Amino acid sequence: MNDKIQGKLKILADAAKYDVSCSSSGGKRKNVNKGIGNAEGMGICHSYTEDGRCFSLLKILLTNYCIFDCAYCVTRRSNDIKRAAFTVEEVVDLTLNFYRRNYIEGLFLSSGIFKDADYTMERLVRIAKKLRLEHNFNGYIHLKTIPGASDELIQEAGLYADRLSVNIELPTEVSLQKLAPEKNYEQILLPMGTISQKLIQSKEEKKLFKLAPNFAPAGQSSQLIVGATAENDQEILQLSDQLYQQFKLKRVYYSGYVPVSTDKRMLVTTQTPVIRENRIYQADWLMRFYGFGVNEIVNDTFPNLDLEIDPKLAWALRNRAFFPVEINTADYEMILRVPGIGVKSAKKIVSARRFASLSFDHLQKIGVVLKRAKFFITCRGKSLEHKDYSDQLIRRIILFGEGSRRNDLVKQQLSLFQ
Repeated sequence: MNDKIQGKLKILADAAKYDVSCSSSGGKRKNVNKGIGNAEGMGICHSYTEDGRCFSLLKILLTNYCIFDCAYCVTRRSNDIKRAAFTVEEVVDLTLNFYRRNYIEGLFLSSGIFKDADYTMERLVRIAKKLRLEHNFNGYIHLKTIPGASDELIQEAGLYADRLSVNIELPTEVSLQKLAPEKNYEQILLPMGTISQKLIQSKEEKKLFKLAPNFAPAGQSSQLIVGATAENDQEILQLSDQLYQQFKLKRVYYSGYVPVSTDKRMLVTTQTPVIRENRIYQADWLMRFYGFGVNEIVNDTFPNLDLEIDPKLAWALRNRAFFPVEINTADYEMILRVPGIGVKSAKKIVSARRFASLSFDHLQKIGVVLKRAKFFITCRGKSLEHKDYSDQLIRRIILFGEGSRRNDLVKQQLSLFQ
């Protein structure tokens, strides 16, 4: 690698770090004809940074030149930064050489927009096409779809990429107009709709013709910036729910705002706490895998998630009337709502209790986190904890340990003598 390429790589890899939607879950591309790479049956992102983000994809921008001037973006037109751009051949060579040296297992490619959307998207497609057809590359490829690109280019991109994604960026149209006036929701949602329709069409074609070409087999995703504008968690999660329902997204990613911009349009100047980003991810998980509705997690009374405790525990404490749940008779959906019981544990419970009545010892062996669950369940009609504990006491015990219970009891005893 010469100095020129190294310089470009340093700039364009650094610029790509703000896009967190680089998971490759769902990729099943097989290695055919003794090609390079294999995305079948593996989570490509098997190496992680300290904050949990993967780094085994070559994650770069094609260019950080951009015709747009989005206030929250480090690559905005008015920002005085070093600019660089790869050629199509340079990205192809980098991908192949990094793969052969076992540095990466796939490519995550995004780009600033130079000239126009089609001009940029056409180059992204050419990179994926050259890797697949000329170099027989079977590793994972994730392409960012450029809002405003033609349907034809998006459809072609899906033939060569494992996953496509369109960043919706901000939670409301109003915020987008304030901070990115050259963009609009219609421009972003149209390609999402195109991808969604093509995914459905591809599945139908595969049922009829076994050799029909795959279209973005790992589906589509999107990303929201959290905390750059004043929207609360309710507005963010309602938008995510709409995206899941309307476009069948594989996943929505949430990126806590990092104040990389000195643009006067930005009213928020502090970094979004990581814990808020984490709580939104947990709430998203509840919506997708635990059967929770958005209004159960956040609503007009509780528009923001509790930063001290996870959203599942927060819901349970607000809805004590549903508890305790008898583990040996409750249905699967209700067991899933017990804090400390995950999807795998719930399935094991339902399966195991067909053969024997379960005890607390059984639950511990299954993997249930009894520190949380014991306040909300019974086994064979018995409970490990007093059913009249207040919400606040349960909260303190879970957060701070058994000392909180003892302190509370001491206070109660002292009050008797006052």
